[in-house]
Amino acid sequence: QVHLVESGGGLVQPGGSLRLTCAASGVMFRLYRMGWYRQAPGKQRELVAYMISDGATDYADSVKGRFTISRDSAKNTVLLQMNSLTPEDPAVYYCHALFGANDYWGQGTQVTVSS
Repeated sequence: QVHLVESGGGLVQPGGSLRLTCAASGVMFRLYRMGWYRQAPGKQRELVAYMISDGATDYADSVKGRFTISRDSAKNTVLLQMNSLTPEDPAVYYCHALFGANDYWGQGTQVTVSS
């Protein structure tokens, strides 16, 4: 059974950094595409970054050069390092796992950017 738990959200000043962690149980990284999505109030959920089984990554244009997705297979975690945060980045950030037609979501972690 797949279970995703996000942590690491919080309040940060503009220009600051946060690192989100997704603890992924029941997931084999060599099979799953792992990703991070975000949803701001009144907006649709959007893809932020993902990593496929061979380690290749892709990012939304709005976060390229600022965010980095990575995984730690030993700990079964997926990380999202977020640097140079702006007032456009606040949202609930969700961890996502995709394998074929099956996808799974975590409960989300709130990121707030404010001075």
